[in-house]
Amino acid sequence: MGPDQNRSSEPLSIPLVAHFILYVRDQARSREFYRTVLQRVPRLDVPGMTELELSRHAVLGLMPAHGIGRLLKIEPPANDARELRAELYLRVPDVKAWHDRALAAGARELSPPAKRDWGDEVSYVADPDDYVLAFARGAD
Repeated sequence: MGPDQNRSSEPLSIPLVAHFILYVRDQARSREFYRTVLQRVPRLDVPGMTELELSRHAVLGLMPAHGIGRLLKIEPPANDARELRAELYLRVPDVKAWHDRALAAGARELSPPAKRDWGDEVSYVADPDDYVLAFARGAD
């Protein structure tokens, strides 16, 4: 099979709507953290799922870890270990303001705002479940 045979027939110009779902220990705590940090009102907030719209094409979902276990009939992921598991890299207009707001909401600082090798100014924090949030602004 050649490389062109694996390509979808849909043109790349059709945007995909992406849902990024984090498995969290405490849905209410995570909802309040992300509502405060992202300054978004949840578009869905029911037992088992909170959704916050990041853009027209991206949604952040917060699902209790036990919920994915029940849904897929598997052992739920252990969210007890303090380990960094995934990163949400957000482009924002004011890195320091977003970083400070996250810290005030209960994030753990990993790295203050700094110019990075790839040209962006970026700060890093960990949310209450140790997912990494990066707040970035490109070089002007």
